[in-house]
Amino acid sequence: MVDARMTLSILDGLFSICRLEERPGIPDWVTHGHFFSVTLDDGELSVVCREENVPSDTRQDQGWKCLELEGPLDFTITGIMAAITNPLADAGVSIFVISTYKTEYIMVKEDDLEKATLALTQQGHLVNS
Repeated sequence: MVDARMTLSILDGLFSICRLEERPGIPDWVTHGHFFSVTLDDGELSVVCREENVPSDTRQDQGWKCLELEGPLDFTITGIMAAITNPLADAGVSIFVISTYKTEYIMVKEDDLEKATLALTQQGHLVNS
């Protein structure tokens, strides 16, 4: 079971969540910046990247902030996402989650960042800006 106290850091900048048609290769604009994520499934390429890099004609949802859960996290630990997502759900904060081998990233809308930070700190988590 997860320790009740976790540390999250807010990454610099704003991010967009984009939906691209399935195509070979990843557009160059995706990989500019300190953080991006690419997922291919049946029929689409989902991308999270710096908002300022996304061409205006791209299908996207803008205005996301990214919170990085301090890792690395062991695969045998249970309840990590529940410890983070439950307080956010209780506070009415919508999320978009990205998992990597090392850690988890929780995306929240910029307008909800203060509410998200408050909900997490009230549960004993530390949020570094």
